[in-house]
Amino acid sequence: MSRDVARLLRDERVNALAAWCIVAMLAAVSVTSAVQADLLWAGFAAVVAALALFPPVLLRNRDAMLPWEILLLAASPVVGRLFATLSMTGNLATYLSVAAIALILAVELQLFTPVRMTPRFAVVFVAITTMATAGVWAVVRWVADQFLGTTFILDPTVSEHVIEEAVMWEFVASTIAGIGAGVVFAYYVRRQAGTSRVPEEVQPDL
Repeated sequence: MSRDVARLLRDERVNALAAWCIVAMLAAVSVTSAVQADLLWAGFAAVVAALALFPPVLLRNRDAMLPWEILLLAASPVVGRLFATLSMTGNLATYLSVAAIALILAVELQLFTPVRMTPRFAVVFVAITTMATAGVWAVVRWVADQFLGTTFILDPTVSEHVIEEAVMWEFVASTIAGIGAGVVFAYYVRRQAGTSRVPEEVQPDL
């Protein structure tokens, strides 16, 4: 990447435009998933988009967006899940999406609040947040199976032992994904990418 392009991507307005495009893509994925009756993933994409919109809404500044590369990293597994044809691909998208939400929360705390994380603490924070989110995601799927008649977890054709083992492996995979996302964020903290993208007029409010 040339220096001119790199300088352009660091500009807050260009960053905001790229971030808004990714949010629009997430909204489209959410609508498409809803049309396909994939309501859980429609909600998942909507949650990621809502988290991305939280800073500009709270600060009342459309340029106060997350760094576009962080948001793209979070959106990629959600979009990839829409086109997944293999169960392994879909499961991988699930783990990465859960880690992506934790990563977004960590970046928003770092950029838009007085909270500052050391690289080591960032890894722990993102990993633990990912594990907690994975637990909530498992509960949501279980409730859907109980009351909506879905088979996300409770499949009558599969034994309870196999189901329990599969859920435990999901938690293991989510933890690994969380640690990976934490390492990414630790690198982000070290480089302090995106700090200059916060509009100057909102910095006194942080």
